[in-house]
Amino acid sequence: MLFSFALIFLVGILLGQVVGWIKLPPLLGMLLAGIILGPFGWELLDETTLTISSQLRQIALVIILLRAGLSLEWKKLQSVGPTAMLLCFVPACFEMTATIIFAPMLLGFSFQEAALLGAVLAAVSPAVIVPKMLQLMEKGYGIIKGIPQMILSGASVDDVFVIVVFTSFLGMAQGQGVSAVSFLQIPISIILGIAGGCAVGWAISFLLKKWKPISAIQTICLLSVAFLLVSVEDFLKGTVPFSGLLGVMAMGLVAQSQLKTTISQTNGQLSKMWVAAEPMLFVLVGASVNISYLFRAGIPAVILLCLAILVRMVGVWVSTLPSSLEPKERLFCMIAYTPKATVQAAIGGIPLAAGLACGNSILAVAVLSIFLTAPTGAFLIEKTYTRLLQKS
Repeated sequence: MLFSFALIFLVGILLGQVVGWIKLPPLLGMLLAGIILGPFGWELLDETTLTISSQLRQIALVIILLRAGLSLEWKKLQSVGPTAMLLCFVPACFEMTATIIFAPMLLGFSFQEAALLGAVLAAVSPAVIVPKMLQLMEKGYGIIKGIPQMILSGASVDDVFVIVVFTSFLGMAQGQGVSAVSFLQIPISIILGIAGGCAVGWAISFLLKKWKPISAIQTICLLSVAFLLVSVEDFLKGTVPFSGLLGVMAMGLVAQSQLKTTISQTNGQLSKMWVAAEPMLFVLVGASVNISYLFRAGIPAVILLCLAILVRMVGVWVSTLPSSLEPKERLFCMIAYTPKATVQAAIGGIPLAAGLACGNSILAVAVLSIFLTAPTGAFLIEKTYTRLLQKS
């Protein structure tokens, strides 16, 4: 396992730097490192590392989402609340609808298969979006109108919404039917996640203010409680819907408001942790991708993805109508809401594992969506924010 970790960090960072030198997003190099090192490449990562790959990726996500929560402010969230709420589900619904319409024509899917594919494709990647939005907040771009905060909060809930819808459509494709109760899990999961995170955030902040530990201990405590929140989601799975990742962000938001004098040091330490967590996340995402499926997708799948992304961007534009954003700021939001990676890597292979006839095709399109949208979306965000957003 130590040899695998050494390869993940060294090769991931090296290829990330090489790709960065040619003005492309470093995450593309990290994804390529994962493909090269993984079971579908040179098979240099040991079985134990691959077995716990999903847990390691979740650790990296918790680090960046906790950092995101600690960077948010109540006043900014309140000012962008209606738009952020629409971004939670409207773009995903637009993309799923587009997939349901075009997948039967381009790929020969049935209605049920197209709905399942739409649910796989519709989630954005917090692993790509969150670090980019944090960079914008640190540099002062778009924060006057709360654009990075709005995208952060909307993208985080978007994943919860899409995964619950995917579970419902998977049951429908397996002949189990869909009940109203399954869709009721969406608001329950969101509400309980936010409420639980806020309650835990207040409690841990109260204890830390009384205890007054050094900043490193405070960071470890917050991170450990964040891991516990995600563990609660696993513990309650199948009984009570609860979003642990939303809870982590909510906890960070409350902690930021309660621990104002010490939170900057915690944020700085989490930033340093992300330097190690980023290659871990994207290299392992790349290792989970079977590159052979990439070439099975074909031109019709590329056309489908392009159409679905365009319709999704229309959904983002519709979501920003209640806001006071200028056209160029809306364009940035449309661009920022396109990257896909972590969710597609996690659920893209489930229909195949479930024995569905469309499983191979869905996995192929999911892999293709990662390679088309993750680097492209990250690249466009990086190249457009200075032109489209106002710097405070």
